[in-house]
Amino acid sequence: MRTKMNDHPAGDTRQRVRAWLEQPRVQNFIIGLILLNAALLGLETSASALAVTGGLIVLLDRAILAVFVVEIVLRLYAQRAAFWRDPWSVFDFAVVAIALVPATGPLAVLRALRVLRVLRLLTMVPSMRRVVGALLAAIPGLGSIALVLLIVYYVFAVIATKLFAATHPEWFGDLGRSLYTLFQIMTLESWSMGIARPVMENFPYAWAFFVPFILVATFTMLNLFIAIIVNAMQSYTDAEQHDTKLAVVAAREHIEADLHSEMRSLRDEISALKAMLAVSATASSTSRQTPSPDPTAKENP
Repeated sequence: MRTKMNDHPAGDTRQRVRAWLEQPRVQNFIIGLILLNAALLGLETSASALAVTGGLIVLLDRAILAVFVVEIVLRLYAQRAAFWRDPWSVFDFAVVAIALVPATGPLAVLRALRVLRVLRLLTMVPSMRRVVGALLAAIPGLGSIALVLLIVYYVFAVIATKLFAATHPEWFGDLGRSLYTLFQIMTLESWSMGIARPVMENFPYAWAFFVPFILVATFTMLNLFIAIIVNAMQSYTDAEQHDTKLAVVAAREHIEADLHSEMRSLRDEISALKAMLAVSATASSTSRQTPSPDPTAKENP
């Protein structure tokens, strides 16, 4: 066993580094630094705070960034190629790398992107990671609903432009204005007193246009969005549970295989010991049954 450990010192070191990084206290320490970094980035937007403690804020920000860099380097060392196969790890690397780019000249806009480091909370907190994963999994379904909503918008915008453009050109003068006005109506922002009732002064039955649009675009589509997101979160959770069950089953089978192997080796050793004892007992009994030579045989032939 000692020989095997000495044959793979690098692999053992990687395993120890990985186990250390996955410890709850280390994870909580990184989360605390992310929250502190978020507060520091917020203080940088205050001129009064920079005037009082500007140097300390910059120093702490650089120290926290150095810790993040060390963490990423250790994860690269421990995980190697597996690091790049994990989208969350790639996201962490990109966020930290952006902060290392010199924010001078044409790259000065990258200073504003330092706040992306706060998004590392999404990768560190498992519950947030599940929510983001479910949202990403729901994108295809959300895209289909968005296309349906776009078709509904287009149809209603064309109808509104043809009906109300002459009397209310500021809201429905062309297709673009109609789309924007319908978006405002969909958000229920001053849709009744600000848009619907003034239109109804010229078109008393305009409510027959606005009410169906609100029912379809606001309530029906919103509920579809919620349903797809909830379904995606449930599917994502079920997939995680399935992966966990498979990992547990694989670990159990591996342990059972090791136990069976150990039992076979023990049986072989016991059989070998029994054989050795049998040989030893046979030799002992043979030596006892062999007569000892007579010392007087030569004197009295």
